[in-house]
Amino acid sequence: MPFEDYATKFKTIRFRREDGILEMTVHTDGGPLRWGRLPHGELEQAFLDINRDRENKVIILTGTGAEFSGPAPEVKANLEAHRQSPEEWGVLGWESKNLLLNMLAIDAPMIAAVNGPAVRHAELPVMCDIVLASETAAFQDSAHYVGGLVPGDGVHVVFPLVMGYNRGRYFLLTGQTIHAEEAKHVGLVNEVLPADQLMPRAWELARQLMKQPELNRRYSRILVTEVMRRQMHELLPYGLALEGLALVK
Repeated sequence: MPFEDYATKFKTIRFRREDGILEMTVHTDGGPLRWGRLPHGELEQAFLDINRDRENKVIILTGTGAEFSGPAPEVKANLEAHRQSPEEWGVLGWESKNLLLNMLAIDAPMIAAVNGPAVRHAELPVMCDIVLASETAAFQDSAHYVGGLVPGDGVHVVFPLVMGYNRGRYFLLTGQTIHAEEAKHVGLVNEVLPADQLMPRAWELARQLMKQPELNRRYSRILVTEVMRRQMHELLPYGLALEGLALVK
């Protein structure tokens, strides 16, 4: 798929590409991303489009302004907003599954530059191969268990896998907020940087990755994500089924 076909396609994602390095910036009206059905659906499609464009050699995922993603929802409103029929959940569950599987299907290395708190879908930057965070960054799963929902849309795979089984379960069940330095300590983040150094470092690492031959980059990405991909294929549909079972009206 040519870059021009999707470069300006999405309302909540900005793209720029330089020397094969694709920078994708999530936002809402030019400010920090406010999570909802629009970015959910757009990211599912964007990951598919990115993977179909062979000219994307390295991907940098980042946010806008002072936050990566938010806001933390109010519990009652969050639960009511997710009450749906089996048919409605069939659509959202399908989209949720493809959101993560499309991201994992990208065979170009991915770098996350977490510019601030990621309290909604924090698993997305964590799923990248290299995770950088600003000093103001934080990670929370605010919309699932403590938001009234079963944590079944992939967070149940990502966080126990990345930060350890006991830490991951505690994180999901308590709504724990993990700030940047602690996130580095528990394995969510590789580097913590001042805000003004975050994107320069992401581009520096991207250019470093670009020094390897094409097949080295692509096959290495496939190899280092295989465990997560296998677990996601096995456990994501089961998690979405249980999450939906607790929600359907």
